[in-house]
Amino acid sequence: MNNRFSTLCVLFLFGSFLSSYAQTDSISKPTRIKIDGVAAVIGDYVILDSDVDKAYIDLESQGIPTSNIERCSLLGKLMEDKLYAHHAEQDSLEVSDAEINDYVGRTIDYFVQELGSMEKVLEFYKKKDEQSFRSELFDINRVQQLSQRMQANIVEEIEVTPEEVRTFFDKIPADQRPVFGAELEIAQIVVEPTPTEVEVERSIRMLETMRNDVLENGSSFASKAILYSQDPGSRSRGGRYTLDRKRPVMVKEFRDQAYRLREGEVSQPFQTDFGWHIVTVDKIRGQLIDVRHVLLVPEISAKELKDAKDKLELIRKRIQDGEITFSDAALEFSEDKDTAANGGVLINPASGDTKFELTKLDPTIYNQILNLEDNQISPPVIDEDRSGNKKYKILMVTNRYDQHQADFATDYVKIKDLALKEKQLDAIQKWMGEKIDDTFVNVNRSYRSCDFSNKWFQ
Repeated sequence: MNNRFSTLCVLFLFGSFLSSYAQTDSISKPTRIKIDGVAAVIGDYVILDSDVDKAYIDLESQGIPTSNIERCSLLGKLMEDKLYAHHAEQDSLEVSDAEINDYVGRTIDYFVQELGSMEKVLEFYKKKDEQSFRSELFDINRVQQLSQRMQANIVEEIEVTPEEVRTFFDKIPADQRPVFGAELEIAQIVVEPTPTEVEVERSIRMLETMRNDVLENGSSFASKAILYSQDPGSRSRGGRYTLDRKRPVMVKEFRDQAYRLREGEVSQPFQTDFGWHIVTVDKIRGQLIDVRHVLLVPEISAKELKDAKDKLELIRKRIQDGEITFSDAALEFSEDKDTAANGGVLINPASGDTKFELTKLDPTIYNQILNLEDNQISPPVIDEDRSGNKKYKILMVTNRYDQHQADFATDYVKIKDLALKEKQLDAIQKWMGEKIDDTFVNVNRSYRSCDFSNKWFQ
């Protein structure tokens, strides 16, 4: 028996002992005292009874009713997460501390924004101080991210063939096939107001001044970001992001600038679709790069906004007069790179096709197309992103699909997605069964009556 196994057994027995009886002294009668005990041990991870309690609190804090959620179900979910995390570590799947701290920082920023202050957050979650709260969030999110990485690793190479999609669809009884809600196809033409050269030069000069102050005077780049950056996603963290070469999330122009730099270097000002930036590299850790940036968005005057709106009004009139089709106008005039070449048709990021289920439509878009008839063009509407960039667009509903029972030809993309998910679930269930057999698992006897979905004890 190896040392790790011995240690886990001792932990488990000790926790079980603490959960039962404790004596107040050698003379007095034994008194029943509930002390935090061990609910289960999964590989290198110990799950305490208090962890199950915390899972309830977490659900309630998210507004999820817990009256019908059994304790056994929550423990089963915690054990699954720990099994994934244990084997992620065994397989050397990496989750960096910087990534987790980055996520924890964003989470706490969100809590503070929702509740008004850090003190109210600590009071709401019944925590004594910010550091212990951060530490607990770190541990929870580390396990969650390891679990997600392991699940993604299990299914990353799984695909379905058209034949498998057909077989999946045919085995569903005709009267039990899924019903898809009413759907729309939507197209747009976007015109972005252009800031004046004077305003662009002002933003560039400000960034150059910050850069020189950091390099020549030793000023803090993080402080510059906190004070001046217009990126709400990173400003409170001193402009910090972690880039992963294997999982690119930032725009190409940003990544290209960051990857050219050595630690401590600061880029010259550069432009992306979001505005103008400077970026510095804090740390290079193999495939991961910790960076900070400052984003400035050149101000748009009322005149530039009016010019953009007037341009769209003219385009809209030409379409209505039959001079040009909406699709051709989008190809020629739209400044949205993602939709212009597609005739302005929006792609649903959740499904990858062009249909949007009406009940799941983004509320902003829903309000913009709510009263449109088919092929009717909206008046110009203004959009503003989180960084403050403003643009005008016109929209048109190009197709409507009423609620209907699944049809193989019409709904192939959705049916393929369902078939893929079933195949992935089968792979995960097979993996789970194999790894439970290969992993040290011990569940406290007080939970042995639970009807878990997995065979945690034989």
